Amino acid sequence: MAKKAPSVDDTIVSAAIYPAIGVARVGNSPQEWFYGPEVPDPPPQPAGFYRDKTGALKRQAARFRVYGLNAAGLPVKELTGAKGAEVEWTVHLANQKASWYEFQLALDIPEAAAAPPSYRRNAQVKDRASLTIDPGPRSLAGAGKGPVAFDDGEFVGKRVYLGELRTDEAGRLVVLGGHGKSASYNGAPAVTFGNNDGWHDDVADGPVTASVRWQGKDIQVTPAWIVVGPPNYAPQQKSVRTMWDLMRDIAYDLAFLKRPARPSFTGDILPIFERLSRLQWVNAGFARGFGWGSPFDFTSPDWQAKLADGSASNQETRRQLYNQFRQGDRDSWSPVPWPWVYGDAMSVPAARTPRQFTQLTETQLGFLKQWVAGDFINDYDPTARPPASLDKVPVERQPDMLDRASLEFCLADAFHPGCEMTWPVRSESIFMGAYRFLHAPAGSKEPDYGPVMTSEICGTPDGPLYGQRPGSISRWMAVPWQTDTASCRSGYDTAYDPYLPTFWPARVPNQVLTPSDYKTVMNKKLPAEERLAAFARRASWNDPLGKGTYISQINNLANNIDIVAVVDVAPGPGDLPLPKVMEVADREAPPPALLKAGLETDGAPPDLSKIEKVRRFTSRVRL
Repeated sequence: MAKKAPSVDDTIVSAAIYPAIGVARVGNSPQEWFYGPEVPDPPPQPAGFYRDKTGALKRQAARFRVYGLNAAGLPVKELTGAKGAEVEWTVHLANQKASWYEFQLALDIPEAAAAPPSYRRNAQVKDRASLTIDPGPRSLAGAGKGPVAFDDGEFVGKRVYLGELRTDEAGRLVVLGGHGKSASYNGAPAVTFGNNDGWHDDVADGPVTASVRWQGKDIQVTPAWIVVGPPNYAPQQKSVRTMWDLMRDIAYDLAFLKRPARPSFTGDILPIFERLSRLQWVNAGFARGFGWGSPFDFTSPDWQAKLADGSASNQETRRQLYNQFRQGDRDSWSPVPWPWVYGDAMSVPAARTPRQFTQLTETQLGFLKQWVAGDFINDYDPTARPPASLDKVPVERQPDMLDRASLEFCLADAFHPGCEMTWPVRSESIFMGAYRFLHAPAGSKEPDYGPVMTSEICGTPDGPLYGQRPGSISRWMAVPWQTDTASCRSGYDTAYDPYLPTFWPARVPNQVLTPSDYKTVMNKKLPAEERLAAFARRASWNDPLGKGTYISQINNLANNIDIVAVVDVAPGPGDLPLPKVMEVADREAPPPALLKAGLETDGAPPDLSKIEKVRRFTSRVRL
């Protein structure tokens, strides 16, 4: 007789908000926006989707849901007004960047001692509160409500819009960030990558809470957090080491999650290799090393079948691939091992430290080691397709899916300082649960840490790495974010390689297939040699910033966040030995209006090997 399936406790005793960390992104379209990823592998959007009709970038919204949990903490159902729940949402966005401390180097690594001190930004401004953009909390309830704007926070007496709240047709929370506007209160130009006094931007972050009444009773709700970051200029790309990978390590170490005994091939192993190859569309070095027609095109069916082969006869292949990845003191300061990505302590010339380049997380490396031994779950199915939307996922798996989808499109490469979040997010003290930031008590006042932020202050129990307040996550980032985005490139040491290593091409591309070259590839009337040559070319993604000085380039992006390309997905030609699907930049030259506005386009590209971004040390470091 078949055993009866165990019954599932479906009595809801508490609730939690998911994703635990939602990610919204700024955009300069006045009205248009879209939802951020809610599954880890969403289908690509059609070309042109990420811009409005004027060419402005749409904002990415973060959507939050409440799930009812049973006594074991397992999700039972999503709670919405349509299902009888009463939900009131509260969000508090703030931007503390200009009132916080300079970014010089991640303060949790030993190399920080050799970097310049992290003084207060805008130290000459006595009214520190005037530098913090804090409109206070906003609340709303019901379905189809809003917008409720965060529009009365001020920077040195000037109002700054940080975003707004809405609810969707089911009463889920929708958070939109700012419009990508940055400026200085005194009109001074930006001059460096991360610490421009007088400047502000409109990214933000803060707590997301909800009060929930279910079946006539108020139930406890575990809160979440919202982070508003820069645009995603390569929407289909993921870094080899994502924010989800990094935070998963922390969740395992703190026993918030149980580490699986064996890795899944499709969930844990294959993504590492696929991401290396997919970066071919945003970096020319990755295109030659891992892209179409290369020896290591891990997106090809032949390679994927070989990677999935756990037999003893294939073990040496697995071992050799594993040995290509950078590992600890063995080779961490060499640019040769995989991934070819700069690290937290990168410098030009290279610093001989274990953090000159990035390596995979301990979990990723551990899973790869098990894979070498053949100790993995071989669940590879080349015909399988990941869920295209959350409603295709069983409800008990939806919360985990939302967490992963949100954080896999965030970077955990060089925290220098980073794209969406930076080094404090790897501090164990900042978490209250898996992927969930610890909230400081509402309305509590943060201590005055003095004129300089140090590693020692960060390590104290009442320091900034414990309970978080509105604006606590984004304040460690560059101000404005555009100057760092325009500075984060690849191949600073051209004597080694003009394209490698790189910072974070998955969000900020380096070299791209241009629209004109793609047009040549698709023109079946042209000779095959000409079309193949066009496919092999990659142009600098930063070309639209002009060929003027470095200062002019970073200010051009600060004033025109839509001038650079978004990398869209497009079909291949079908009649040549080329990929069936390509990723193509949606623009390659500045619009005429910007040319008339004085964008510098003449001269050679500036030499970036001596900019402050990559000259972090006051003395040569050798650890």
